[in-house]
Amino acid sequence: MLRKFIAQNTFLCALVIVVGLAASCKKSNKADVADAAPGASGTRAELTKDSIYLYAQQTYYWNVGMPSYSSFNPRQYSTNNAVLAAIKALPSTGGKDKYSFIDDGSVATQLGGTGGDYGFSANFDEKDSLRVKYVYPASPAATAGLTRGSKIVKVNGKTVVRSDVDYLNNAIFGNNASVTLTVEKGKIETDYLVTRGIYSINPVLYTNTFTVGAKKIGYIVFNSFTSNATDKLDNAFAKFKADGATELIVDLRYNGGGVVETADIFTNLIAPVAQNGKVMYTTYYNKTMQDAQATILENQKLWYTFSDGTRKIISMFDFSYKPTIAAFNQEVFTKRGSLNLNRVYFIVTGNTASASELLINNLKPVMDVKLIGSKTYGKPVGFFSIHIDKSDLYIPQFQTKNSVNYGDYFDGMTVDKSAADDLTKDFGDADERLLSQALYYSANGSFKSYVKENGLGSTSGAAKALTDNANDVLNHEFKGMVETRKLKLK
Repeated sequence: MLRKFIAQNTFLCALVIVVGLAASCKKSNKADVADAAPGASGTRAELTKDSIYLYAQQTYYWNVGMPSYSSFNPRQYSTNNAVLAAIKALPSTGGKDKYSFIDDGSVATQLGGTGGDYGFSANFDEKDSLRVKYVYPASPAATAGLTRGSKIVKVNGKTVVRSDVDYLNNAIFGNNASVTLTVEKGKIETDYLVTRGIYSINPVLYTNTFTVGAKKIGYIVFNSFTSNATDKLDNAFAKFKADGATELIVDLRYNGGGVVETADIFTNLIAPVAQNGKVMYTTYYNKTMQDAQATILENQKLWYTFSDGTRKIISMFDFSYKPTIAAFNQEVFTKRGSLNLNRVYFIVTGNTASASELLINNLKPVMDVKLIGSKTYGKPVGFFSIHIDKSDLYIPQFQTKNSVNYGDYFDGMTVDKSAADDLTKDFGDADERLLSQALYYSANGSFKSYVKENGLGSTSGAAKALTDNANDVLNHEFKGMVETRKLKLK
């Protein structure tokens, strides 16, 4: 999860403390010098490494037991990422940190609803065919004519083989201006030229209302919790209401998370009205932050809009991080829309993470929830961006727990029905393996079972492991969550 203050709390810049240098801001809203160790001097690179560790000492969720700055000596590491890797490996984390990273600002742009890539993703299926797994509407890939399930047999003229995964990763997810994909339909091969471009991300990839007996079941494929998703979600749920839906299928199989506020909105669109005013979830920061001792956050400046409309530059140190409603760190249910649901099914995979898991965890204590697919990623912790030099540092600063105080799904959420993803069929195909399980349960009150439903009948464990490893390289879905709500000033 990411925790970042945007919307009304837009960063002005990250003012910094450097011995002998003045703090300054660029138009990019990022500082161009780094925080220093107390009383220290050094090169720009050394001070940046210092900053990574010093921010972790005060804001890292697992900061208890971290060594002193001098004992850790961040300057001994060759790169910023090496410093971060050493922090993640500290005993204090208990091996739980698989989340921290350093970003160049791309994450904020993407989750703000703007794409700058090809607009599609691909994975190998169970027969080692490379398939398009999703396409964003109005993206360059959609304009070129690509659709989910398309079989890619060549990339830039080179025949696709699983062992060339690094080549494929660079060609499809690198910084190239364009890519040529040869797609096989029947026995005919067609070339598609996809050129990188800027587009508005529509995270709602598909919606439909199915009729099962006398029941109506809404179905929505939601691919990312972007900040521009509210109207799209409201419109989809208004249609489900008009169609008379009493059950809902939410397809999150590739959704790695996004904006917290969007997760809250989605939760309230699904939740029973009877939950209004009751606690949805609580955000827990480390004790240093709760006790207002994370003074390094004084260096992270932002514009704050007060209730009377006035604006003032404050710092992230000025917020309260106590786990209370008064501090705005407890979210309560507030029903949105008028759709009344008896049950919700979530389609999930190992790519389902963070805000997606928050949505599921919010609803599990208050209504009938069924999970279909495979165990989720496991990310109950979140972070806010820390601007250091020209980069954004993301390290976990908090954990969320639902109304029954549960949030320890670090190993992922287990499913009620295990079944493999079916990349050969488009979203909305009633015969697609995961969707069909939800529809079957709605009709029969149980999941269907047959020998080949897991897609592993003719695939050895070793071969499947190689395919899974290749797909791990090709899985570029962001896993995190951005908080856009205003926190409470101390």
